[in-house]
Amino acid sequence: MTTNLPRTPARPKARGPNTLWLLGPALLVLIVWTQIPFLLSIYYSFQRYNLLYPNRRGFVGFNNFVSLLTDPIFWTSLWNTLVLVGSVLAVTVIIGLFLAVLFYQEFPGRALARTLVISPFFVMPVVSALVWKNMLMHPVFGLFAWIATSFGLKPVDWLAQFPMGSIITIVSWQWIPFAMLLTLTGLQSLSKEQLEAAKIDGANAWQEFRFIIVPHLAQTLSVVIMLETIFLLTIFAEIYATTSGGPGLSTTTLPYLIYLKGFTDTNIGIASAGAVFAVILANIVATFVLRLIGRNLQGSRT
Repeated sequence: MTTNLPRTPARPKARGPNTLWLLGPALLVLIVWTQIPFLLSIYYSFQRYNLLYPNRRGFVGFNNFVSLLTDPIFWTSLWNTLVLVGSVLAVTVIIGLFLAVLFYQEFPGRALARTLVISPFFVMPVVSALVWKNMLMHPVFGLFAWIATSFGLKPVDWLAQFPMGSIITIVSWQWIPFAMLLTLTGLQSLSKEQLEAAKIDGANAWQEFRFIIVPHLAQTLSVVIMLETIFLLTIFAEIYATTSGGPGLSTTTLPYLIYLKGFTDTNIGIASAGAVFAVILANIVATFVLRLIGRNLQGSRT
């Protein structure tokens, strides 16, 4: 026996508040904070604008870009930028990976050790650069000089004899905790039963690392590389506080060259052209890394 029960009318979907009114202020602040300075940089990159001659202004087309690209210092700074970014990426990713695997293990005092290892990332870049310059690498008063003289060796003026290596060390010291923290977060999703099963099958520590841990962290390492690349392309404070782009042009990177063109040469037009080129370079690198991440995601799904 069937009974026809009256159907309850479907309730109309509750309309929430217009999300545009909620996101509008944040989007407005984001646009004002990022896009207006970038648009002004594009505008001044096509203008003749020198702070010493503010009245001599006018549209010059692509002359600023031509002057920048034909300057040998530009190509030297671009090469130094790529060397710095590539070297710091290699150091931070490798050391951060091994530190993440180390702190993934359980041992007494692990929480305190994690806090101490992560702490360099929260030090201001200028502060860390001055600490390395005056307290560690100074050829007379630095810790490294004291260690060298204690063993009867001649102290090394690191920032003068090995300027790029010193900058790479300073920047890597600050960014290793970032790579380690993200990698350690990715390791938290690794099943320990999988590692125990590998041990039962006779796998040693290197085989576990090579065939289980590294493939599991492929996506995480891709994200680390992408984020670090974007931030490392803007490294400035460490160079400004230590070597000032020297000796010569050995540590002059693209951001520091933009600073020199704008505040030393007072040529805002060429400095703006360099800033636009830096944005283009960052987008090219970010696009390349995003494609690399996409390939890793597709490979992990198949």
